[in-house]
Amino acid sequence: MPDERSGSAVSPVRFDAAWCATDLGEYRDCRYTYERYPYASLPPLDSSQFTGAFQWLDGVRGFDPERVAELDDLVGDLAARGLSLPQDFVTFQTSTNLYGSLDAVSVTWCWTDVSPPLPSPVEPGSFLVRFLRDQQDCVIWYLYLRPSGEAFVVHSHLDYEHEFEVRRAAEETGGDLDDAGAQTAAILWCAPSFEEFAHRFWIENRLWHAVNGGNPPRLEPQLRSYLHHYAPSDAHA
Repeated sequence: MPDERSGSAVSPVRFDAAWCATDLGEYRDCRYTYERYPYASLPPLDSSQFTGAFQWLDGVRGFDPERVAELDDLVGDLAARGLSLPQDFVTFQTSTNLYGSLDAVSVTWCWTDVSPPLPSPVEPGSFLVRFLRDQQDCVIWYLYLRPSGEAFVVHSHLDYEHEFEVRRAAEETGGDLDDAGAQTAAILWCAPSFEEFAHRFWIENRLWHAVNGGNPPRLEPQLRSYLHHYAPSDAHA
């Protein structure tokens, strides 16, 4: 469930939950490049496999010193604010074989782009860290980090790094970023952890290639089961 209590005196903001993605051929329609699908409508995932080791991607085979150094800067910046990155995110972004896996599989040319900490426009003390964006910025994915230690994945049509830069340049305090209701609606919860987000993204993009290809390959059991959530019969097996 999104946004459980953080234990703070002030109740945390509750975001609507939705998955932003494209079609799965005849199994799931998409009117535009992306659709927002109710989170409850998605196929369930086996949470026991999300251990931070990314075994479903053949695990970790070493770390890139340059990426470790880059992420250390972000870790330090967050620590100064009393926040920390989830370990699964750190592992993925610094691994020699995992880094870039989402870019490689994306059918809409999404790409990894890690931002500095960005203040939440609706929750003082919480921050966003952008990590993946669509090539045309139709949708941007962020880690949402709370002082309580809670961390989850959200998406928005807004690039908050750009929004805050524009606001600083204009030296204004008014505008859309001060409209709490509009900003809460613009941020949508989509996964309880980075690894679960990455897994679903990886599955769905691989499935898109399979179901939209001229001669779809025989799907491995996990992918076939995912599709059968939308078409329970064996008509498409």
